[in-house]
Amino acid sequence: MGLNLDDKKAVVAEVTAKLAEAQTVVMAEYSGVQVTDLTLLRAKARESGVYLRVLKNTLVRRAVVGTPFEPLAEAMTGPLIYSISSDPVAAAKILNDFAKGNDKLVLKMGAYDGKVLDKAGVQALASIPSREELLAKLLGVMQAPVSGFAGALAALAKQREEAAA
Repeated sequence: MGLNLDDKKAVVAEVTAKLAEAQTVVMAEYSGVQVTDLTLLRAKARESGVYLRVLKNTLVRRAVVGTPFEPLAEAMTGPLIYSISSDPVAAAKILNDFAKGNDKLVLKMGAYDGKVLDKAGVQALASIPSREELLAKLLGVMQAPVSGFAGALAALAKQREEAAA
């Protein structure tokens, strides 16, 4: 059963709200992907804070009007799943990682920072480490001198104990 007018307005409003806070939108064709696989993909997207949904293209075209993602409207044809995130990398990473293991999901295009990305551009964006990964690396770099200093103090203390004995 199709959506009535109120339901369509609600979907457009929901997508418009997500787009207002989004930095990245990625579209992929999902024809032939098993329902169980899509369920797993949705779960991963939820964990990463990514809005992932199969939507009617006409409704998304209405939602992108007046946003930086408006140039994507021309490519909104066929069975598409939309990945929208405020994290610049998460939307691309979720779909790209899933597409590597499932050849039925085909990355189509996306948009980031006002620029339209083709499939290669989406894959390049997905290869950038996420904010969390970068923060973890930074923390590791910051902890290295402290742990090295603590190790040096422990070695010096042991050396003095041996000298005193």
